Amino acid sequence: MKLYYFPGACSLATHVVLQWIGKPYETVRLDPASTKSPEFLALNPHGAVPLLVDDGFVLSQNIAILFYLAERFPEADLLGDDSPQGRAEILRWLGLLNSDVHPAFKPLFKPSLYLPDAAFASAIGDAARSNVRNYLEHLDARLQDRDWLVDKRSIADPYLFVMLRWTRKLNIDTSGLANLARFFSRMQADPDVQAVILAEEDRVDQDTRLGA
Repeated sequence: MKLYYFPGACSLATHVVLQWIGKPYETVRLDPASTKSPEFLALNPHGAVPLLVDDGFVLSQNIAILFYLAERFPEADLLGDDSPQGRAEILRWLGLLNSDVHPAFKPLFKPSLYLPDAAFASAIGDAARSNVRNYLEHLDARLQDRDWLVDKRSIADPYLFVMLRWTRKLNIDTSGLANLARFFSRMQADPDVQAVILAEEDRVDQDTRLGA
């Protein structure tokens, strides 16, 4: 298996799941420019990461890759209780993260795509941070009295971890979200997660706190 990624992107979720599975895999580190290269576009015309290649099978889109890996390696036990209801719960939280929370960050990463006039960048940033904060409060409530998004560790958890790392990079207020802070610390302390961060960034973040 081969994973195409670039550091800090949502592909980190897939990278963590591959590490949890514990089977051999390769990685190809990209940057935003190389995702638009003819070679990569031949594999993924959308020019985005993550991209997984498994014995000639090429798959894009994070949720699709995460589910493929969980089903390909059921012994990793990353699909909750594996009942129809359990799978639906995982899809529900992955859907929220992928379709709602992830896009809420986009005005912060690339404000010029939404308002070309730089004078409005601050206003759109404030609105986006407020929107993300609302989602975080919902997720914090979900984690009340539970360690994971579903009843046990699943493919949804690394995706949430990615979003929480972004809050630190983008100075989003996470104060008072004790359940998310606890979740973040648990994920950050996971040896497999640390190994992936080290591989992607050549370092492990020293500050493992979320919020204040």
